[in-house]
Amino acid sequence: MEGQFQILFDKMKIEIQSQTTELKQSITKSIMDKIDDKLIPLVEENKNLKIRVEKLEKEIEVMKRVEKKNNIIKENNIVVFGLEEKETSTLELLQEFKKHLNQDLNIKIENYEINKIHRLGAKNREINKPRPVLCSFVNNWRKYEIIKNKKNLIKINISEDYSKEVLEKRKGLQAKLAEERKKGNIAYLKYDKLVVIEGKMNQDKRKREASTSPTAYHPLSPSNQPKKHQIIASIKANRTNVFDMMRGRSNSLSNISTTEKQ
Repeated sequence: MEGQFQILFDKMKIEIQSQTTELKQSITKSIMDKIDDKLIPLVEENKNLKIRVEKLEKEIEVMKRVEKKNNIIKENNIVVFGLEEKETSTLELLQEFKKHLNQDLNIKIENYEINKIHRLGAKNREINKPRPVLCSFVNNWRKYEIIKNKKNLIKINISEDYSKEVLEKRKGLQAKLAEERKKGNIAYLKYDKLVVIEGKMNQDKRKREASTSPTAYHPLSPSNQPKKHQIIASIKANRTNVFDMMRGRSNSLSNISTTEKQ
């Protein structure tokens, strides 16, 4: 009897294990099917996102190249203010600009050195004020030559071609710039940054005052006479000394001769 129970128990155990395995497989399959149903759109969306990211990366690369090109072009640009607006063509505008550079800075610009030149903004007939002029040079060394000497310009003013963001930053730094200069520091704007060298201006001022301190002047002093006069005076002094020596020798010889006669 016990043997039959054992056999029955073993069969039941095997059947339960089989059912459990089937149930696990069924549950697993059901779960995987549901996961697949949810993952398929996610995979598809991820694929589309990858395509969009690749497209955006290409666009960003193109924008970087354009920005780099624009920055290179801007490095050769200047903006001219106060140039009288009476030209009827681009050539006349160029000639007028070249005339000011030649008269005020003694810089002669050839036409081939200019890449482009034109007025900025739309013309407003109600405001009698000349529009700024954008001038782009072929080589940036010519631009820096003009910027370096722009303080000698009389009727026009020149600045570098900065972006709106940089111009706003430079405008906001003007008060700080004036404050540092009042303190006696050397201060200037470099692109969109304020550069300050503390105490340098005072040191240079003291050095100049020390080096240019007045000394006592005497018109007959050798150091205050021209070099040519100093040389002539030296020669005369040497001649006088030679004559004195000759007189001394002649006197000594006459004394010797008189003593021998005696």
